[in-house]
Amino acid sequence: MLDPGGVAMLALRRVMVVSDLHLEKGSHFAQGGRFVPPYDTRETLTKLAGLVRLYGPKRLVMLGDSFHDAAGPGRMQPQDKAMLEQIVSGLEVIWVLGNHDPVPPEGLAGQVVEEWREGSLVMRHQGGGPGAEISGHCHPKASLPTRAGPVTRPCFLFDGRRLLMPAFGAYTGGLDVRSPAIATLFPRGGRAFLLGKERLYSGQTGPLRAPAVKPEMALPPLTVEGGTVAKMRQGPTSG
Repeated sequence: MLDPGGVAMLALRRVMVVSDLHLEKGSHFAQGGRFVPPYDTRETLTKLAGLVRLYGPKRLVMLGDSFHDAAGPGRMQPQDKAMLEQIVSGLEVIWVLGNHDPVPPEGLAGQVVEEWREGSLVMRHQGGGPGAEISGHCHPKASLPTRAGPVTRPCFLFDGRRLLMPAFGAYTGGLDVRSPAIATLFPRGGRAFLLGKERLYSGQTGPLRAPAVKPEMALPPLTVEGGTVAKMRQGPTSG
């Protein structure tokens, strides 16, 4: 099951998967002299806490880039750290290492792995491996048409074998699904599930052939075809 909040649930196993929280990104920016509101960690954790309460997982797989940098856990405000500890209390927590957090989070309980397996399903931060997988890293986004013009939102992307997770963090941006990093994973396209406030909006992307553009050129919005509104908190299911 895919949730419009940006998590995936393997309901039969009671496993919740979330990717790219990028906790303490705001404090990381502040260290470099770029001051932004320092509430991203609290906002992200508040959203995660609500989804954990809603679904009651027994295992929580954090699919990499949980912190924006390796020193992030040490910069957490005491209230935020207490909130995170409360969220994971009583859960089996799996910290999959990412490119932003390539070392285990200091002072936080849980198992640290390069990748995690649930049966034949592999969960890793960066996709592209063999077999069925769930991955993150790319922060996918896509667009659906509306009467006022295309609306672009973070999305899940699914092709029957590979599920690409949206970024969960409050300060995370998005990458067009036609960008080379994503298009090479989904050359035949797939179904995009755009995140709405209370439901998912889905449609087929068609083949994802990244156009040859210079890096500084922005891609125009990709409009997925055959867009439909998925029922509230509904998507592909997996056991």
